Amino acid sequence: MPVRDIRLFKNELRAAIKARRRALEPEEKAQLDRLICGHVLRLHQYQRAKAVIVYMSTAIEVDTLGIIRHALAHGKRVVLPRCRPGTRLMDFYYIRSLEDLETGSYGLLEPKTCCERFTRFENSICLVPALAYDRSGYRLGYGGGYYDRFLSGYTGPRIGLIYAADIRRQLPHGRFDRPVQLIVSERGFFYIRRHEAGRPAHGQLKKPHTKSEYRMK
Repeated sequence: MPVRDIRLFKNELRAAIKARRRALEPEEKAQLDRLICGHVLRLHQYQRAKAVIVYMSTAIEVDTLGIIRHALAHGKRVVLPRCRPGTRLMDFYYIRSLEDLETGSYGLLEPKTCCERFTRFENSICLVPALAYDRSGYRLGYGGGYYDRFLSGYTGPRIGLIYAADIRRQLPHGRFDRPVQLIVSERGFFYIRRHEAGRPAHGQLKKPHTKSEYRMK
């Protein structure tokens, strides 16, 4: 498929997903968000993490406010990105409360630059936003490439948050794209397992003997 055809397909899919999400009734979206938040809080990856790298959600994204408040209340280090305009790179900062946020690039809430910079990523997890995920863990983002660049060098658990309606069988991706290892929706969560040859085994448990961790209904 020619590159421009893939770009056209991605742009059309982005527009369709954004329109569907904007059409959600507030009560329905709030219920979906509560379910997703509950699943995240029960993940052993979340419970063991000392630092949670998370995004401040927009109106059409999976709401992360409940996760942020829970992590702050339970002594975890909460880390949010701040975009560097013109570079497609992100810096990361700790926040101690929601008062540490301000409106930054693209109208998004971001950490103030007076916050402590986060540079050591061990013992952390990353909650990754997307417009869609496929069953292999690849994501459709907003096209800016910020998370693609960050995830290419991040070695901790990568956890995708998504509405079940936006999980696709397959999405186009490049050879250097990093898939998430775990996808969470309102229906539950499932692991992405990679074969030795690099091909994904869709929806299978990363550790088959831990069946209690499979919650996809």
